[in-house]
Amino acid sequence: MPVICRALLSLTLISAACPLAMAAAPVQLDSVVVHAYNIAPGPLGATLSSFAVDAGIALSFEPSLTEGLISPGLTGSCSTREAVTRLLAGSGLDMVLRSDGSYTLVQRRVTLEETTIDGIDTRSDSLPPVYPGGQVATGSRLGMLGNTAVMDAPFSVSTYTAALIKDQQAKTVGDVLERDSSVRSTGQTGGIVDSFFIRGFPVGEGNLGELAFDGVYGVASNYRVFTEYAERIEVVKGPGALLYGMSPNSAVGGVINVVPKRSLDEDLTRFTASYAQDAQLGGHLDLSRRFGEERRFGMRLNGSVQQGDTVIDDQDREVGVGALSLDYQGDRLRTSLDLVSQEERFDAASRPFLIASGVQIPSAANGRTSVSQDWGWSSTRDKSALLSGEYDLNDQLTVFAHAGGGQSKVARMSDQTPTIINAAGDTSSIPGYYKFEVRRYTVDAGARLRFDTGPVSHSTALQVTRYRDELSRGILSGPAVLSNIYHPVHRPKPAIAEPATPKVSATELSGIALADTLSILDQRVQVTLGLRKQNIQSHNYNAAGAVTSAYDDGKTTPLFGAVLRPWDHVSFYYNYIEGLSKGDVAPSTASNAGEIFAPYVSRQQEVGVKLDYGSFMSSLALFQIKKPSGELSSGVFAVQGEQRNRGVELNMSGEIAQGTRLLGGVTLLDGQLTRTSVAANRGNKPVGVPDVQANLWAEWDTPWAEGLTLTSGAIYTASQYVNQANTQELAPWTRIDVGARYATRIAQRPTTFRATVQNVFDREYWSGVASYGAFSQGSPRTLLLSATVDF
Repeated sequence: MPVICRALLSLTLISAACPLAMAAAPVQLDSVVVHAYNIAPGPLGATLSSFAVDAGIALSFEPSLTEGLISPGLTGSCSTREAVTRLLAGSGLDMVLRSDGSYTLVQRRVTLEETTIDGIDTRSDSLPPVYPGGQVATGSRLGMLGNTAVMDAPFSVSTYTAALIKDQQAKTVGDVLERDSSVRSTGQTGGIVDSFFIRGFPVGEGNLGELAFDGVYGVASNYRVFTEYAERIEVVKGPGALLYGMSPNSAVGGVINVVPKRSLDEDLTRFTASYAQDAQLGGHLDLSRRFGEERRFGMRLNGSVQQGDTVIDDQDREVGVGALSLDYQGDRLRTSLDLVSQEERFDAASRPFLIASGVQIPSAANGRTSVSQDWGWSSTRDKSALLSGEYDLNDQLTVFAHAGGGQSKVARMSDQTPTIINAAGDTSSIPGYYKFEVRRYTVDAGARLRFDTGPVSHSTALQVTRYRDELSRGILSGPAVLSNIYHPVHRPKPAIAEPATPKVSATELSGIALADTLSILDQRVQVTLGLRKQNIQSHNYNAAGAVTSAYDDGKTTPLFGAVLRPWDHVSFYYNYIEGLSKGDVAPSTASNAGEIFAPYVSRQQEVGVKLDYGSFMSSLALFQIKKPSGELSSGVFAVQGEQRNRGVELNMSGEIAQGTRLLGGVTLLDGQLTRTSVAANRGNKPVGVPDVQANLWAEWDTPWAEGLTLTSGAIYTASQYVNQANTQELAPWTRIDVGARYATRIAQRPTTFRATVQNVFDREYWSGVASYGAFSQGSPRTLLLSATVDF
């Protein structure tokens, strides 16, 4: 925490030392004075900057907004407002006034009266505008409710943009979400899986496409989602059963949605070369085109490769990603087809650790050190497809549908999760040949209707969904492998045959949902009411293909949300929403073996306030989530466990001064085991839930070198327990990152160079805990370099 406070103080001093250089009040765009102009066509960023200086306009903007854009120039006499309009023609950008009299650039807001709410286009194929600073957006998709402005959402939401993804040099969704204090990654650096805690509850540990893709479950890849094909990453905090339907692995802490890249209004050809320590080299091509007389057909192609040695000892990694998005934009019909293929192979992939009962957790080894055997390997292949469509029957009624799915194949030969067996850091693990395949299918259809009843405006959504997955799996094991976290020992490769992969489970989630947002007083008062009827069918199979247990049950989960906006820049909100988890089947070791339990219902209540200062946004939320669970006690399995997480979230983003941007927050968590079969554990903290999570990231555009931006960031996580008895604890940790980027033109081509050093002090730490008690080594000091050129 002191590190974060010092960083914030430093940024405040910097902004105070670099005030806007304005000797008099800045010129306003609405001035009626006519001037003669002779501005040649050229790069939009440089053209606008030069124009602003000549016109006396105080202008600052995120350089990434104008990357690759060309201004048509201007010749003739006109007003300042008209000059700006003509210089921005075809860019998709608007120049907007800040509260201090200066101006900035934002993506153009859609103004169709029938389909917008507070400047946000509710159509699912559109993107809410970027907020000043370029790192977050002004809105987010709320599942079946469609795009919603942040200030109108009765939830805590965050939307991270393509500009932030590029500038952060984020390769995976896990990298992006390091910016969010409500989220903590529990995946291992150099490992094969990305998994998370949101508000102290796990997301993605069971995989099976736990992330949503374009608002739909069942399409995102199984273990890891790469950012090459992601336009934005959205996080809706809290249970989302009504908004998105029940998640495939019963997550209730929040929903992570990947917004895919789609074709742009302007053609784009962009190449990025990258380097990651030790010798991980990569290249990424991003190509966008629109076709036809009215440019109604679009194509976006993204392809990338990475290969070479990683910063982890004895580890090699190869990645190949290909994504194609096709779309059609008609007057009433809008369709898209997304195709994604990705493959990732590791030699000596890192693994998280378990710890033997009664052993105190030793201090972490350097993140470069790995106990994984050099003969180990892992291969993951994912293919996904999603067909989407919307049709406006009239100006008030839109129907929509999605159909798609994915297939994931995973194979690995490695030592399984090592167990630390003593305070000296000795480990024992069982090597195995592990294979599994999962197939996922998803389809939904629905309608959105906008109408008025007297002074009340309605935005109603109806949705029918069906999701199915089938899992095949097999594993064969060898003799135990002994090693040490500080001094790894290489052992000979065991002879383990390739296992068969019989089907072990099939699950189907189906449901119907209805929600209505009612608003009055020019949308200053909004109430959202909704219900989703969710049905769950599940079958488990033995190796011979016979059904060993079957499950068929369902629940109806509600939503109540309210928003009060007494002023344009202030929004108060409240929500009550429920999450849904598949009920357990009593295990064979229980006296009531085979008994089927009803789905577990998690409940969230949240109240908060959001403030929008024009160029800087902040929010404060107070929440409580209760999640029940089944436990085995005295030979009987029953629903007798409950985890309750209470918390306070403070989030902020935007520009605090011209050229100075902040992004971060603090999350305070009070996690408690309110019910448990072990009386001594009642009142203890849940596994993996720290008291404090804090993030602060800052950017400063230097005044002495145009195009040069300095960056820095800090992540702090308080101590966490790895067992419910609270006898084994990870120490708190802080990680500091620094970096810089430089935007310029080389041979008239917009070019950006980026450099980042993660964990600049090379601190050794345990970074996070999964819900089942496995914990991971923190990332070592790592240098990241990239260069992006637009052709």
